[in-house]
Amino acid sequence: MKKDPLSRLLYILVWGSALFTAALVGALIGFILIRGIPHLKLSLFSWKYTSENVSLLPSFLNTLAMTGLALVSAVPLGIGAAIYLTEYAKRGNRLVGLVRVTSETLSGIPSIVYGLFGMIFFVDTLHMGLSLLSGAATMAVMILPLIMRTTEEALLSVPDSYREGSFGLGAGRLRTIFRVVLPSAVSGILSGIILSIGRVAGETAALLYTAGTVASLPKNLFSSARTLSVHMYTLAGEGLHVNEAYATAVVLLGLVVVINWLSSLAAGKLRKGGGHG
Repeated sequence: MKKDPLSRLLYILVWGSALFTAALVGALIGFILIRGIPHLKLSLFSWKYTSENVSLLPSFLNTLAMTGLALVSAVPLGIGAAIYLTEYAKRGNRLVGLVRVTSETLSGIPSIVYGLFGMIFFVDTLHMGLSLLSGAATMAVMILPLIMRTTEEALLSVPDSYREGSFGLGAGRLRTIFRVVLPSAVSGILSGIILSIGRVAGETAALLYTAGTVASLPKNLFSSARTLSVHMYTLAGEGLHVNEAYATAVVLLGLVVVINWLSSLAAGKLRKGGGHG
């Protein structure tokens, strides 16, 4: 069948956009790898940071701790809120509409605003200081709307026939949610969590105001902690260790790739488990 000129033009534009995006991402990753890999050395992975070795290992561990603390706080709240909005609240409820508009608005707020909020509320008002806990709490507030919206969309994509079939077999609402709906939506939920991990791992502005820039392992949750992105920003800003900053970017990129791969692996296993259940 012959395509009309408009369809052919749209087809070319769509493919062109996809290829341009892929090329741009590839060029960015290639630039980071070419500039950073030659400067990866053992001294960058020393246990203790000094001005000579500018070790990234403490910042790497701080990034893992920051990400874990933020997810522990935000994931249960975000998923719980999404379950209420989709499974318990009445369709067309004004509260549901208000929460959706609010979450979409919060998703678009620049990270520096979250940083200022975290500094005023967590650092000063609650007297938590520039600390790992202040940074994690701010990150949790930042990623909460993202987790809630992606989880809600994933739950809404599950056909109502799944729920009706479960109710017809005598299962209650709670059992239906945890044994039927959530396993079916696990891929979409994990996609939101992966995006949240990437946002926490790559955040700089908000953490400068809440977690501080101390480049050592924190003694406790109320100690200042520098993440990889802040470490990279600090090294590049000083202008003395730009090569080490590129090496840090390679490690950060690798961390995000590994986390995405592990999350995809977990999603596959959970999907299979849900199918057998």
